[in-house]
Amino acid sequence: MTKEQVEAALLRGPFHQWLGLKVEEVGEGTIRIKATWRPEWVVNADRGYTHGGILATLVDLTADWALVSKTGRGVPTVDLRVDYHRAAMQGDLTCVGKVIRFGSQISVSEAQILDSSGKLLASGRGVYMMPQAA
Repeated sequence: MTKEQVEAALLRGPFHQWLGLKVEEVGEGTIRIKATWRPEWVVNADRGYTHGGILATLVDLTADWALVSKTGRGVPTVDLRVDYHRAAMQGDLTCVGKVIRFGSQISVSEAQILDSSGKLLASGRGVYMMPQAA
């Protein structure tokens, strides 16, 4: 799939549209997505940092969609682990995902969420259920 095809499939979901996602690159088992910052992401008005749930969402969807080069679509999450490394302040985020193991029933992918200067904000690993042949 081309990055335009992947982006069109990804943006079929209204939540993904709201996140302001733009697919920048798709490779064999890899993906790079830009998430456009929104003021609604802020959890602490005094400090202005992004809610951890947004970062967890970005880890999950990026790891999931890293599988798109092999599946052609997003797949259900079985398990997800997220580690937070520093606060995400105002600004667009870069989400980088790669497949660690592609299996017939279960696959594993990792994702990193970076700020505009390339600092690691969050990372994680997801386990995903593969589509079964009809």
